[in-house]
Amino acid sequence: MSAPPSREHSAPTAIAVRGARVHNLKDIDVDVPLNSLVSIAGVSGSGKSSLALGVLYAEGSRRYLAALSTYTRRRITQAARAEVDSVEHVPAALALRQRPGIPGVRSTFGTSTELLNSLRLIFSRLGRHECPNGHHLEPTIDVALDLPLTCPVCGAVFAPPSAESFAFNGGGACPRCQGTGIVREVDPTALVPDETLSIAEGAVAPWGMFGLAANAQTAAAMGVRIDVPFARLTDSERDIVFHGPPERHQILYPAKNGKLFDLKVTYRNATLAVEEALKKADTEKGLARIERFLRIETCPDCHGSRLSRRARSTTVDGMDLAQAGALTLAELTHWVPHIPATLPANMVAMADSIITQLQETARMLLRLGLGYLSLDRASAILSTGERQRVQLSRAVRNRTTGVLYVLDEPSIGLHPSNIDGLLGVVRTLLDDGNSVVIVDHDVQVLRESDWIIEIGPGSGTEGGRILASCTLAELAGNPASKIAGFIDRSEEDVVRHAASAEEMFAHGRIHLATAPLHTVRALELDIPQGRLIAVTGVSGSGKTTLVLESLVPALAARAAGRRLPAHVRALDAGGIRRVSVVDASPIGINVRSTVATYSGVLDDLRRVYAATPEAKRLGLTAGDFSYNTGSLRCPECDGTAQISLDVQFLPDVDIVCPACSGSRYAPAADGIRRRARHSPEDDPGLSLPALLAMTVEQALTHVTDLKKVHSRLQLLADLGLSYLTLAEATPALSGGEAQRLKLSSDLDRDQHDTLFVLDEPSIGLHPLDIRVLLRVLQRLLDNGATVIVIEHDIDMIVNADYLIDLGPGGGTAGGRIVGTGTVDQLAANPASITGRYLQGS
Repeated sequence: MSAPPSREHSAPTAIAVRGARVHNLKDIDVDVPLNSLVSIAGVSGSGKSSLALGVLYAEGSRRYLAALSTYTRRRITQAARAEVDSVEHVPAALALRQRPGIPGVRSTFGTSTELLNSLRLIFSRLGRHECPNGHHLEPTIDVALDLPLTCPVCGAVFAPPSAESFAFNGGGACPRCQGTGIVREVDPTALVPDETLSIAEGAVAPWGMFGLAANAQTAAAMGVRIDVPFARLTDSERDIVFHGPPERHQILYPAKNGKLFDLKVTYRNATLAVEEALKKADTEKGLARIERFLRIETCPDCHGSRLSRRARSTTVDGMDLAQAGALTLAELTHWVPHIPATLPANMVAMADSIITQLQETARMLLRLGLGYLSLDRASAILSTGERQRVQLSRAVRNRTTGVLYVLDEPSIGLHPSNIDGLLGVVRTLLDDGNSVVIVDHDVQVLRESDWIIEIGPGSGTEGGRILASCTLAELAGNPASKIAGFIDRSEEDVVRHAASAEEMFAHGRIHLATAPLHTVRALELDIPQGRLIAVTGVSGSGKTTLVLESLVPALAARAAGRRLPAHVRALDAGGIRRVSVVDASPIGINVRSTVATYSGVLDDLRRVYAATPEAKRLGLTAGDFSYNTGSLRCPECDGTAQISLDVQFLPDVDIVCPACSGSRYAPAADGIRRRARHSPEDDPGLSLPALLAMTVEQALTHVTDLKKVHSRLQLLADLGLSYLTLAEATPALSGGEAQRLKLSSDLDRDQHDTLFVLDEPSIGLHPLDIRVLLRVLQRLLDNGATVIVIEHDIDMIVNADYLIDLGPGGGTAGGRIVGTGTVDQLAANPASITGRYLQGS
């Protein structure tokens, strides 16, 4: 067979970016090699994601979508046009973001990976099906031929089930819980949380939340006293409130302006109000509003499997679908190869085909270190790193070519051994003819790069410049590089003095003993007080179960005088009386939460500006300077700094408010200025919007005479957050930035009775930023605190005083304490996978 004809031409070898100005990028020009693994490095906030996602992905995806019809494009979320002069030779792009969206309540690890599709096919085609009278038939090829089945025991003839019959999102759903695995029932104790209030004062919480305020007057018309504390109502009155019939009554309803309206209202008792709201709730956000009134329990009919009794009646090799779905991926891949041997000879070829498809999907997930996850694990409780790896496995399985993959910190949540698997998967993408751009800090990832682009030198306005764009060999000789020393190991990784083994428990100890929980075996350990402890191990080894599900709730219960969790057998809390879990979740839920509001400096600044002569002349108070409710907030965006544009056929576009240019304030606020106490006479002063537009570092020089404000801003600078602007929205901060900001209020207190727990605080941090974080943790330790970090990052681990390593594997292969002790002791432990990576540090 002859080879296809070829054309003589020179294919582009790089994406040419010219004049990129997205966010803090300083009009940069850079060439990004194609068909290569390109890493983008730089300190936090330097502009890495702006180049990778804001330019490369935005332009690659936008240009691909531009080729589609208008009708199609309007149904697809599209990236805005990047602020760049030109981007040439950019392929169609896909992005695997650092924070994938939280899946819906029906999504599981099995559905999101499509493994469950293959498993349903196994049960539908290869199973022992139950006839309508409860007899089981042996596996038969007739199912694949779509022939009716005849029961050899009772003669009943029935249609074989399809794969859809085993789907909890379809025909196989448990009728009691509709395939969710849980049941939500109204909790009577939550309907009236405060019985000292009267109904007229809002005692019946659901009526106020769901817009049923008129129910109070309707209840009065039905004989309920609404002007006495709820606790004084009779049993019959309470029954009307909770279970009264939906009668229609004529009432006089008082409006806010004092007028009375004559209305006919159908009564909705408190229980019915919640049940009706539950039926209408079709989103996670809607359910979250209602859950305060609900009691959520595992479905008693399906026992949490989500499947109907009919779907669970079919068995394969003695196992039903609920049992198979509860297997971990590693267990599943061990089980399915044995299925063909249990089948008639004429079904083996079909079984091999189905099982091969499942194994191919599973193989990539196993390489990514997800073998410990069970198929029925709800996607919503997967970690960020786990969800991102599921995304990556789908991308590789699709076997595309000529695509640009942009991976935003794929090392998140990965043990060094799992990173080896990740890099193998990335190489598969490259082997298929794709290009890969990775934004990451992990030097284990960066060391595998074909090409590295470093952005900096600093964060925010101090970043956005190209420091290097070269091979790793060329980077080693670049004096401007801040990452080169960590890649070639010339930088020292141990930056704090760790306690010796002999002095480790000098400040006391916490003793914990637990019974088995999930895949974690019974454990017993001592944790030194007043030390930095790293809990390590591969993904799924039991770190979260040990710390966040055992130690933390046990200490919290002991401090509150409550009973210990059922699986905690013994606890000696030592001197610990308080537990603070500092996670990496976003701060605030919308753009109104800013660095200035969260740190508390805005409240002080509003009072300071209200005391200026011009503000007094205008009769302004501190409340007027609030961009949420004050008279000086921008009327166009209502103080949010952005507005949404309706582009009709295209998705709505959020843009910086053109009226205030993102300052959140009306022009009148610019006229009210403040001069620092020692500023020269000709200094015009600074307005509050202008001050909030500054970075922490810039603002420090303008508030030297405001002791409280200056000390709080200095604390943020000490935390390595000097590049953040005061008006920066906190929900947009990285996980590491959010953690450090949350710690800001605890740094200067006596913490001898406090345990701080940080879950992967190194996420999103450059090695230099990790040094800043270690200095922050040292301040807590100097104040007497005990600090536990759940960590994968070697730079963090080697600086710990004491290590607790779990494993040796994930899921059922883990859950044991492999080793404890100093870094050197764990590095010498042959049973520890973590120890192997410590040996080269």
